[in-house]
Amino acid sequence: MKVALVHDYIKEFGGAERVLRVLSDMYPNAPIYTAFRVRGSTCDIEFSDRKIYESSWAFFIKYGNLYSPLRFLIPLIWGSMNLSKYDLVITSCSSYFARGFKVSQHTKELAYCHTPPRFLYGYETSINLQRYWIVRVYAMIVNHFLRIFDWYSSRRVNKWIVNSDNVKNRVWKFYRKEAEVVYPPVEVEKFINNSKGIKKQNYFLIVSRLVGAKGLVEAAEAAKHCGFKLKIVGEAVGFSKIKQELEKIEAVELVGRVSDRKMMGLYAKAKGFIALAKDEDFGMTVVEAMASGAPVIAYNGGGFKETVVDGKTGLLIDNTDTQTLELAMKKFDRVSWKRKDLIRQSRKFSRELFEQKIRKTIGKIIVDEK
Repeated sequence: MKVALVHDYIKEFGGAERVLRVLSDMYPNAPIYTAFRVRGSTCDIEFSDRKIYESSWAFFIKYGNLYSPLRFLIPLIWGSMNLSKYDLVITSCSSYFARGFKVSQHTKELAYCHTPPRFLYGYETSINLQRYWIVRVYAMIVNHFLRIFDWYSSRRVNKWIVNSDNVKNRVWKFYRKEAEVVYPPVEVEKFINNSKGIKKQNYFLIVSRLVGAKGLVEAAEAAKHCGFKLKIVGEAVGFSKIKQELEKIEAVELVGRVSDRKMMGLYAKAKGFIALAKDEDFGMTVVEAMASGAPVIAYNGGGFKETVVDGKTGLLIDNTDTQTLELAMKKFDRVSWKRKDLIRQSRKFSRELFEQKIRKTIGKIIVDEK
């Protein structure tokens, strides 16, 4: 069986790219097709051992972050790819669609959907450029046609797999397609083993890009008022000015981007983990924290409701303002957290379970074809 992988683009290395890495390990001979790749980027380095094919539009869209304002080219970008020679195409799709390429009648298309494009359907995005009126006008025109493309390209998918019940509901809402939930692969055993015998320190940890939609400033203010240190792992993105705001708050240590090994150490020593994104698709970092023995304070929405057990592996809060966070941090210290509960919950989202379920699903596709 000839297999190809398709991914939005090769640039940053985040949760969606971790899923792609595991899929690539499962099918080491499968090339990766993508809208564009940024040479030397964190994601490019991670996939340096794989054959990667860019779209014929890559040279035009990848410089100066043009891929975002030139989204109206997406139907042409994916339409320029011919994957007819493959028996199975597995797409890793979210904001840049990763659908609409040419396939043959015998090609089966499996979509692992991290989320339908958030910017198309009114969900909060990392950088809210639509606060500018000219961007809103542009988006109203372009997004109308992109929603049409999104709908028609979704019709060609033979099997939908999603990373959470949260995204499953979105796929049904926007595509009227039933989807199977297969939680993303987290290397839970590595985090469990790395955190054994590690003494906790008096700081909370956040792992997030430095953007306004993640509640970072509110968390920093709450930590300052409660006398805790807050360490934030992540880089500034685009036009966000959150980094400058955080640098003014004494309780915050901006760690920047770190190696996986250092990241595990930060998880292991953290007294707790904070995740405040609203309507998060899934949230792999929350699982990594629990596997490291760090209870979680998370916003009560999106994928966090599927990963965090309120009162047992963390606290779910209904708001992300500073006062709510202060109360949560004080309550956090009064709870007797049990490492075994955290580890047991994290193992529900292991890489092993992910691979088993993906192989089982693909096996059914092959049987049905025969």
